[in-house]
Amino acid sequence: MSQTKCISVNAEMGEGFAVEAVLGEHRVVIDQPVAARGTGLGPTPLEYFLFAIAGCIGTIGRIAAMQQKIELRGMKIAVAGDYNPAGLLGKPSEDRTGFQQIRIEAEIDADMSDAEKKVFLDEICERCPLHDNTRLETSVVHSLKD
Repeated sequence: MSQTKCISVNAEMGEGFAVEAVLGEHRVVIDQPVAARGTGLGPTPLEYFLFAIAGCIGTIGRIAAMQQKIELRGMKIAVAGDYNPAGLLGKPSEDRTGFQQIRIEAEIDADMSDAEKKVFLDEICERCPLHDNTRLETSVVHSLKD
């Protein structure tokens, strides 16, 4: 039987769009650009989401490289997603609100052939929890606090 580990985040929003949280030893802020009536104090939630996927792939890449004794000098991970903003603005839309597609492109700096890099990237993505959560259906439950 596998064990699970719970990770939780507590965030708070005041008067504007800025949402703040303390994650470990880090204070982070999500906001909207000034042009969208935010204060520009931090990236948008969608940018953080895509960055989290890139960060997870990089982290798993480092772990896998250490396990396989691959000298991974570095990785560049580009993550892009397409969404229709109508839904989040409360406007009618035929599309779902979230990303329609997320594209991940990685450059792997290691002494490996392109075929070996492809296998390595496939393994990384298979092991990445955030890649898993975006690729497969994940139950999300929301409620009001008593």
